[in-house]
Amino acid sequence: MALFHVARYPGPGAAEAWAAEVGAGGRARVLLERLQCRARERQQQQREPAPVQADARCAEAAGRRRRRRPRRRRRASRSPDARLTKRRRELGEGADESEDAGTSEAAPEQRSAHAESPQQEAGCPSPGPVLGGFARRKTPKVQPFLPAWLAKPSFVRKNVIEDLVPIENIPEVHPDLQKQLRAHGISAYFPVQAAVIPALLESVASGFLVSRGGYQPSDLCVSAPTGSGKTLAFVIPVVQALMHRVVCQVRALVVLPTKELAQQVSKVFNVYTDATPLRVALVTGQKSLAKEQESLVQKTTDGYRCLADIVVATPGRLVDHIDQTPGFNLQQLRFLVGCLPGGPDSLLRMDLARNFCQPTWFCLQVVDEADRMIDSMHQSWLPRVVAAAFHSEGPADPCALLQRRQPQAVTAASTCRPQMPLQKLLFSATLTQNPEKLQRLGLYQPRLFSTGLTHRGPQDRDVETDGDSGGKYTFPMGLTHHYVPCSLSSKPLAVLHLVLRTSVSRALCFTNSREHSHRLFLLAQAFGGVNVAEFSSRYGPGQRRKILKHFEQGKIQLLISTDATARGIDVQGVELVINYDAPQYLRTYVHRVGRTARAGRTGQAFTLLLKVQERRFLRMLAEAGAPELSRHEIPSELLQPMVPQYEEALSQLEKTIKEEQKQKVA
Repeated sequence: MALFHVARYPGPGAAEAWAAEVGAGGRARVLLERLQCRARERQQQQREPAPVQADARCAEAAGRRRRRRPRRRRRASRSPDARLTKRRRELGEGADESEDAGTSEAAPEQRSAHAESPQQEAGCPSPGPVLGGFARRKTPKVQPFLPAWLAKPSFVRKNVIEDLVPIENIPEVHPDLQKQLRAHGISAYFPVQAAVIPALLESVASGFLVSRGGYQPSDLCVSAPTGSGKTLAFVIPVVQALMHRVVCQVRALVVLPTKELAQQVSKVFNVYTDATPLRVALVTGQKSLAKEQESLVQKTTDGYRCLADIVVATPGRLVDHIDQTPGFNLQQLRFLVGCLPGGPDSLLRMDLARNFCQPTWFCLQVVDEADRMIDSMHQSWLPRVVAAAFHSEGPADPCALLQRRQPQAVTAASTCRPQMPLQKLLFSATLTQNPEKLQRLGLYQPRLFSTGLTHRGPQDRDVETDGDSGGKYTFPMGLTHHYVPCSLSSKPLAVLHLVLRTSVSRALCFTNSREHSHRLFLLAQAFGGVNVAEFSSRYGPGQRRKILKHFEQGKIQLLISTDATARGIDVQGVELVINYDAPQYLRTYVHRVGRTARAGRTGQAFTLLLKVQERRFLRMLAEAGAPELSRHEIPSELLQPMVPQYEEALSQLEKTIKEEQKQKVA
């Protein structure tokens, strides 16, 4: 190897000398002289006394290295260069043999010493990884580095029965609102409400125009189970902050992903603004654009007058009003509340992050179900809202002192200018812990309230199957989880058996597509014995609202739905949740089963799994720290009496589908 090193990697000066010598025809002689010179140098180094630091362990390690000589491969055919290399090696060995016996005996040790670094020649090598180990070891997973506010959240108890906090223990809430709470049967706060309401009221203690002490308040993120009272946790502070307003302006904008969820939140606001001058407007597209415009603005002789303090809207309808409603002004916006869908456009995401990070944008943003805001932004409405919230260049008005303006440059003057405070609130049962996604929101010194672990190290963190790195999702305390192994042909029969056997008054069944929901609905309707209805996008908003009302009243026993009702919809009295199609992601499972066991009640959740789905689904739940699912097998003896009626229902289903296809063609 030394010969190969000299021949192939000469220095700049050595290369010229080597070319001259080779041209003179003395290649073999030059090689022999150089090898003899190097052998004499090695012999001289070997005769010197060994350092005191070398111990028996180093000698033993060197002996092992001498014994383990690598085996050389045999080559079928050798090129001329290879033969020349072998000849040079033979010449080198001959030069070594021409020396005395002491030199020959020390040659292996000299080669070993030459192969080692100078630091190893001086003494025993420092401890380090041993090369060549073939023992199988489990490769540790690389965990992302979480910011301090994500790694160490404020712990919130999740038992909504034992950890209730009486209303009197939070005196910051206005007496009129406490009276409203008692009038609706609420005598104590849930743990999430008891933790979040005081923190938010502290930031609005000096009014909604100027924050406490003139400083920008911290943003709040709340991760709590479904049915833990997250909606009321931001409704109470928002109403209390605006209840003493003088001029009617759009101060709070609530953006939610579905019409049903928007209608539900609007009802909660109407309940607690009934005794106040505040007005709430619902803008979801259920009415015509002209009718909604009449509830937002009114034309006067000198312009337009705002008619709503709190606007609850869906994203698409909100953009329509920003573009087409004259006088719809968001420059006095104080609270931006909502579930803001995320989007695929990278440029839009860059604009989103830049606009949220402006230091002089002062408004309160409450984002309910924030993971959906980040992951599914299918409409470019958020930049439009941000642009409308800032004052455009124009003549100054009497309220220009506190209006927000886009700063041209961040200076001491621009940051000291008094403006409305910025505070964002994120509420979700499956709040992502991916810092990259949360960075898009531009959170300012955020605080996290979580019902999960207060601190997680690398050994405790869990990884979600769809790529989000985060901790455990929390589930309601009174919820029991089961899975039912079954075949594809017996899944509808298993659903009917569970509903009829348990004799529940309200059962909710989830599918992954609208087609599956419709066919299962037709099959259950043809089977009979159960009042069944379908809830999907096949029906209009008015029909869906009517279906939900009948379901809450107990007129419908089994409601077959897509994931439209899986997020945020609060249906009272659901005792049983059935996953007809297994959810692909854990967060989908969390939202589905969260429709039952709400507000301290009990409930059951059954998931129908095919044999090929069991291993992946159970592993997904185990890796995320979800509760263990108990296996619930349905004996064939219980299903056998239902088979004749089930076969008749299948025949009826086939006829109905053919008739529907003919109607579509016609």
